[in-house]
Amino acid sequence: MFTEFKKFAMRGNVLDLAVGVIIGAAFGKIVDSFVRDLFTPLLSLLTGKVDFKNLFIALDGKTYETLEVARKAGAPLFTYGSFIQAVFDFLIIAFAIFLVVRQINKLSKQGPPPTANTKECPECASVIPLKAKKCAHCASPLPI
Repeated sequence: MFTEFKKFAMRGNVLDLAVGVIIGAAFGKIVDSFVRDLFTPLLSLLTGKVDFKNLFIALDGKTYETLEVARKAGAPLFTYGSFIQAVFDFLIIAFAIFLVVRQINKLSKQGPPPTANTKECPECASVIPLKAKKCAHCASPLPI
């Protein structure tokens, strides 16, 4: 059983997945810091520091000053502001990831794809050199 587990754990797919998860977690911290420390403060200047998390409706009919006070009172709450904030956070994170991936794609652009030096014979579908005048496989003449 130990030998079988070792064989499973050392397969390339498992190691690749482990590396992917670790790199993903580290990348997640970078994106989180970008959103929390850089992007959100700039955005809060534009929106007037609106905090959606404090938007709620107390279902017991009473009025509470803050969400924290309502929770301490044990009131049933419809916290629609938390949902709005979660959607807003998702959009910010998705946009931040888009910007990072876009930059990475720009930096890793490669030159044009190599030109083909082979073609397919129209008669037998064999791969032949581009400059060939006759197919080496079926001996049919090739169009120029």
